Amino acid sequence: MAVNPAERSVVLARTRALKMSRSVHAYVRGNTAQFYEWLEASPVAASIPDGPAVWICGDCHLGNLGPVADADHRVDIQIRDLDQTVIANPAYDLIRLGLSLETAARSSDLPGVTTAQMIEAMIDGYSRALTPTVDDDPREPNVVRAVRREAIGRRWRHLAKDRLEDVEPTIPHNKRFWKLAAQEKDAIVALFAEEQVRARSLALAGLANDGSLRVVDAAYWRKGCSSLGRLRFAVLICVSDGRPKNERLALVDIKEAVSPVVPIRNKPAMPQDPAERVVAGAKALSPNLGERMIAASLLDKPVVLRELAPQDLKIEVDQFSRKEAIAAASYLSFVVGQAHARQLTNSARLSWRDMLTDRDDKLDAPSWLWQSIVTMAGAHEVGYLEHCRRFALSR
Repeated sequence: MAVNPAERSVVLARTRALKMSRSVHAYVRGNTAQFYEWLEASPVAASIPDGPAVWICGDCHLGNLGPVADADHRVDIQIRDLDQTVIANPAYDLIRLGLSLETAARSSDLPGVTTAQMIEAMIDGYSRALTPTVDDDPREPNVVRAVRREAIGRRWRHLAKDRLEDVEPTIPHNKRFWKLAAQEKDAIVALFAEEQVRARSLALAGLANDGSLRVVDAAYWRKGCSSLGRLRFAVLICVSDGRPKNERLALVDIKEAVSPVVPIRNKPAMPQDPAERVVAGAKALSPNLGERMIAASLLDKPVVLRELAPQDLKIEVDQFSRKEAIAAASYLSFVVGQAHARQLTNSARLSWRDMLTDRDDKLDAPSWLWQSIVTMAGAHEVGYLEHCRRFALSR
């Protein structure tokens, strides 16, 4: 039985509140809007360096980085979620990543001195990415190396087992996948029949425009945290060059694109349509992902279509050791720095690096980054406890 969209929104709001109450780290991940509100209102806002206007992730936390395959299934570590991407100050990505790493470290019972060392490592890794003549990448930490190796070895059967619970061409109805209302299913079928979407989907599958495409199955996908309550569908499609033996299944994620909450630097330079903005930002920051995305409209809302590759994985950290936490801070900041740097000239890179690393105290890390992360950590600790209190009372 299909879940009524109105009833679905109530269930998803409750699910989102539950997920955010599980830990302060989970709360940070689902609290993007208030992160920017609190940052802008904080005393440290004035000390944040005014970096060059580039595409940034906007929601640059630990879970939004990981292995991402390109159209030819080559794997790189890149930003993997661009819902909040805008042209803005790149310092925001560093602060948000630093906050995520800090909460992950505290969840691993690591001492505060490790956080200080992590922030220093962040600046080192990010600065390397901005230095055109340096070809000395930070050491890939074990937690990243392990997930990269897993990603490289994955095939369709692994994706089907993880997402669909079977390799058969159906999407099971369970806690994650909900049956669609009839109008939702009809709208999805019509979407893939649109010439632009159909042609682009076939091209991504390496097929000519005279190939065939059909929707095999579809379901509402209860996934993520910040996206809960918005349109999110999993669609199983079959593409072929016309020969039965050459049919191929693909799992497509359809996700509603929403207006950003990040302070924008150069609004006229960005597409006004939220879906087109997400695709443009992805192409700039994460080419592997951007080239596999399609901007469209579904049920009168902007959406982004993306084929899920078996190699696309997130970095999951249950427990950080001190050494691993510092290595991860350096390496992941390097990855973010690469995403920013590819948009800048060599002189602009060096100018931003010098502004970024200007120090006014004895810490190796600049005080603005340390103070920003500490201030945001305190605000989120209070916010998390208040969220848990409200959630407990509502139950």
